[in-house]
Amino acid sequence: MQTVIPVGDPKAIRHYSTALAAETLLAMYWQKKFTGKGANNIIEQKDELEKDQGERIQFDLSVQLRQKPVRGDQTAKGKSENLRYYTDEVIIDQVRAPVSLGGRMSRKRTIHDQRMVAKSRQTEYWAAYMDQIHFMYLSGGPGINEDFIEYDEVTPFAGHGGNAFEAPDADHIIYGGSATAKANLTSSDKMTRTVIEKFSNKAKMMRARNPQLANLVPVVVEGAERYVVVMTPDQCYDMRTDTGATGWLEIQKAAAASEGSKNKIFKGGLGMINDVVLHEHHHVIRYNDYGVGTNVDAARAIALGRQAGVIAYGTPAGKRFQWEEEKDDFNNSVDICSGVIFGFKKSRFNGKDFGVVAIDTAATDPNG
Repeated sequence: MQTVIPVGDPKAIRHYSTALAAETLLAMYWQKKFTGKGANNIIEQKDELEKDQGERIQFDLSVQLRQKPVRGDQTAKGKSENLRYYTDEVIIDQVRAPVSLGGRMSRKRTIHDQRMVAKSRQTEYWAAYMDQIHFMYLSGGPGINEDFIEYDEVTPFAGHGGNAFEAPDADHIIYGGSATAKANLTSSDKMTRTVIEKFSNKAKMMRARNPQLANLVPVVVEGAERYVVVMTPDQCYDMRTDTGATGWLEIQKAAAASEGSKNKIFKGGLGMINDVVLHEHHHVIRYNDYGVGTNVDAARAIALGRQAGVIAYGTPAGKRFQWEEEKDDFNNSVDICSGVIFGFKKSRFNGKDFGVVAIDTAATDPNG
């Protein structure tokens, strides 16, 4: 005979919250590919609030030294350069999603089965929600992605936890083709290999051309320095057709033969161009108001280096997601509510993006 653990039993709460946390993190695109503790990650996970009280984590960028050296027997005393820091912060908040298992008559299966179905649906829900949050923040806000959970055409989503969306600054955005701004992007300014080469050059030369900026710092994979670009499938289609079959094969070979090709940032990748690992994802932010007539379909690929974003949780590993069960309507119906306390934001110091460059190109559905 099957043992049925009643609704609200602590054993069920503990078991399903742990399982939901583990399965959701495994299903999250950003978590499994680009997130980790420490600076050598595209998304840095901060753990200061997992045990301590509070809702904010401040983190610093140490500014490079710029003074000229003291030569020969010149006096060095009194000429020390102050260490300078730029500070950013991420705020955490709670989000929850309740589901109903229905009343007694619609719940003829055991509570175990209903819990399993609820866990599967909640896993899908939270993985999608968290990934969408990453894309919106790294891109600087929502677009016209109607499949997003927070999509609202009338009142666009303004962000989570008090962490404001921040549009790319002028030094951290490039455009497809000959376009130089949103207003003059045309339908022919598509994603190409040349656009990726432009980004690679920009990432490496940013500070050389403007000492007030910080270079986009690459992720180090087995001694090799790599960047990542995540584009929409429409942009990927444009690049494939522009490059041709032979050129695209070379892009794929470059990734397969590179140092660290087994690293997680390569898994599921499209290929590599000039140290830039290429990925595609359907959650990349899309727009429909570019060009002179504000009628050009476009997408914002995101080019990434170290610490492009920061994520923080309010609960420790294994307990990321809350699972609560409750009876209602004179014990006839059962509701399950899951939730997570977290915060996410794009890294930004002194009014400038730090680890991300937006790549805006025309992007049209190739199927018409």
